[in-house]
Amino acid sequence: MFCQRRCGGLGACSGRPLSPSPPEGGPAPAACAAHGTGTSASHGADGPRHAERSGRRPDEEPTAYRRKKDHAGTTPNGPRPPAAAAALRPPHTGAARPPDRPRPGGAGPAGHVRSGAMRLGLVLASVLASLLLPAPAAHGDGAPLPARMADTGGGTQLITAEAPSTGSTTGTVTWWDRRGGRWVRAGAAPARFGANGLVEGDRRRQGTSTTPTGLYPLPYAFGIDAAPPGAGVRYRRVTRDSWWCQDNRSRAYNRWVEGLPPDCRAAEAEHLVTYGRRYAHALVIGFNYDRPVRGRGAGIFLHVEGRGPTAGCVAVPAEAMRRILAWAEPARRPHIAIGTSGRPGGDTDGRTAIVRY
Repeated sequence: MFCQRRCGGLGACSGRPLSPSPPEGGPAPAACAAHGTGTSASHGADGPRHAERSGRRPDEEPTAYRRKKDHAGTTPNGPRPPAAAAALRPPHTGAARPPDRPRPGGAGPAGHVRSGAMRLGLVLASVLASLLLPAPAAHGDGAPLPARMADTGGGTQLITAEAPSTGSTTGTVTWWDRRGGRWVRAGAAPARFGANGLVEGDRRRQGTSTTPTGLYPLPYAFGIDAAPPGAGVRYRRVTRDSWWCQDNRSRAYNRWVEGLPPDCRAAEAEHLVTYGRRYAHALVIGFNYDRPVRGRGAGIFLHVEGRGPTAGCVAVPAEAMRRILAWAEPARRPHIAIGTSGRPGGDTDGRTAIVRY
């Protein structure tokens, strides 16, 4: 049948009787010619002229075909081969397509504007809520640590040594200046604490390898090396006769001595020169110092770190130790506060919380 062959087999004759094939070179039947199936050399039955005569856009499919086609690309007569689908696809004419109609639910230009306005409104609402609601109080509403402490020693310089919890052996040392009525951080460094963590100062026992928490003065500095440049604190240079007595039966308990006194056993004292780089530079922490309580502990220092936790001291890197000694000014009465931090997971309300001091 001529119409089947020349109209692509899609029933383009629209229900008209199919005519027999004409003789070679003869004219096409009127039914096919009316649908653009003549012998034009430029386009076939699915070309632009056919679309124009049928009132469809160049890239629009017949209504009946659109209704019957499923998502797998089939036709009323079964699956369409890929080659046939490509051959039936109309060529691009360059004509501009009319703007898409807005779809239900806000699609299209107007819908995008409405959607964008809604998103902007939600963002603005979130910003306003964040400004109106109070900030989390887990770390003091952003105030510097010394401003949240009960006491800082009355001076204008402070060192804080924070550990996350009493079982921690690491934390942070920070040194602060008070300027213009505000505490300002001057420096910070990683810190090491006792091998068995931290314990409240007045409950500590000697030999437990715990770091005592509390607020303490810093009587003086010492070291095997010379004082670092710029150091203004009182500084004692270690000699081969320098010891720190820890003998509970000695009158020199928790004191520096030059030459070991008869009542202080060497086994109960630190021979300072033997500690090498750890005591290159150090600050005496005034724990159990002014009125020593026997058995509570002796020889608690801020010194240069070693390979691991300490026996109860606070330790920092060598460079940080030098910077602290150059920063400290005795006239500004520096103190050190040791305790657990107020950060999430820290002991914010316990007896070792640093903000208690």
